[in-house]
Amino acid sequence: MKKELLMASALASTLGVASVAGAVTSSMSGHQNIGVVGTNNESSSTDTTAVTENAAFSVSLSEVTDGGTTIATGFMLANESVNAGTNTGAITLTFTDGSKLDVFNAGSAAASHDVAVPSGAGEQSVGGTSANASTTSLDFMGGSTELGVEWHSAADFMVDGLKMGASWSTDSGAAKGASTKIEGHWGVGATYVTTAGDSTVTIGAGMADTSYGDTGTQPNATENGYHIGASVVTGDLTVGVGYADGDDIIHDTTATDREMTASVSKVGLSYVSGDITMKVGYATGTSKDGTVGTAGTSDDSTESTSASVQYAVAAGVTATLGYVDVDITDEGANSDAGGSSWYLGANLAF
Repeated sequence: MKKELLMASALASTLGVASVAGAVTSSMSGHQNIGVVGTNNESSSTDTTAVTENAAFSVSLSEVTDGGTTIATGFMLANESVNAGTNTGAITLTFTDGSKLDVFNAGSAAASHDVAVPSGAGEQSVGGTSANASTTSLDFMGGSTELGVEWHSAADFMVDGLKMGASWSTDSGAAKGASTKIEGHWGVGATYVTTAGDSTVTIGAGMADTSYGDTGTQPNATENGYHIGASVVTGDLTVGVGYADGDDIIHDTTATDREMTASVSKVGLSYVSGDITMKVGYATGTSKDGTVGTAGTSDDSTESTSASVQYAVAAGVTATLGYVDVDITDEGANSDAGGSSWYLGANLAF
């Protein structure tokens, strides 16, 4: 028995050394947010307070071929199978000229080039109603599938400061059910960075189109649209604006499948003073939604105002105080699903 244990130990040790010797380069990152959220929802006369906690832990893998091409991918430790819902890592090929190609789980090039508009940080939130189809996201259109690719140009593509991208994906060939499913997608996007005096100006824009299929009623229109935004950084001050317009297909289940025409406007600013970062954001989204195959007639809307103060306590540790106020209109009438929420907590990241 002792001899068998020694042989097993030697074999495990040998395999471990061989595995390390032939391993790709890896790195890990993650964070843990923990704090208290208070919510005052207009649908209830009772204020609620609860502890909130969320964490992320991811692994990045990469290696460089003899020809200079970098092959990289990554995963979250929550991924227990190739089809897990949290499986978002593509295989990324980075070529010697600086361009990249994402293969599988590639996403939309339009979404890759939306400008980040500052808004209040923190875990505060106010739940809406499922009947409200409006959104405050700039890249609400242009859904894609896992069977796709996305190309990213190198920096200074054609002109200094320009980067571009394009994406394409298709369906799996599975039979369509009563719920709408994506049949195809394409998207394009561009980001341009320049300077104006002491300021750095970033302009981003994207356009996408997604077609859907259904064994029953076909959608009235494809999912398509565009977004455009800009941010200006002057010293410690950042100001950002964004706008999006288009059509979207909501395809969760047969009970909630809907199509909508929507627009979104956002504005926000961020200011850094030593270890303190202050953010303020405002976003509004309007839409007309209807059942699949029927254009919407009544207005939905979401209006959100947020603010936060963050303090860098130590390296990798940030304390956050955040607040948000949300107003919702559903089918042209004021909804009691809006309200306000605050958050006090800390983020530890590595």
